[in-house]
Amino acid sequence: MPLVPSLAKSLASVHEQRRALETRIEALLEAHPLSQVLTSMPGIGVRTAAVLLATVGDGSSFPTAAHLASYAGLAPATRQSGTSIHGEHAPRGGNRQLKRAMFLSAFAALHDPASRTYYDRCRARGKTHTQALLRLARHRISVLFAMLRDGTFYQPRSPRLA
Repeated sequence: MPLVPSLAKSLASVHEQRRALETRIEALLEAHPLSQVLTSMPGIGVRTAAVLLATVGDGSSFPTAAHLASYAGLAPATRQSGTSIHGEHAPRGGNRQLKRAMFLSAFAALHDPASRTYYDRCRARGKTHTQALLRLARHRISVLFAMLRDGTFYQPRSPRLA
């Protein structure tokens, strides 16, 4: 059998397996009691909710939203040596899957008026696009923590203007 048709056939098989796996993940997610809570937030779909449930669970292992943000690598870290303090920066550590999921959900949530207003305020304060997205992701993880803790759906607040 020639090489190209063989590779095309195996690629089609991989795509079919991926679709079957996505269907199974969706079914498992719909059966979870917190799935509706997570997906009620703008920018969080099936994949992000699955990552959140796999990495965080119900959030009960984190005492505060700050602990969850630190675990995700979204809490600012202060760089200091002795008495010299050089300010805060984004940490390189944390759970990479969770950090990526929150970053991408923040990017997707820019269509939400409240998230867009928060992002625009960060940009007006001189933050770069990436810095503003990371701040938005940090803000959203605090909201998610409260949603998981209380079992409540996302309730958008009217956006404050800068």
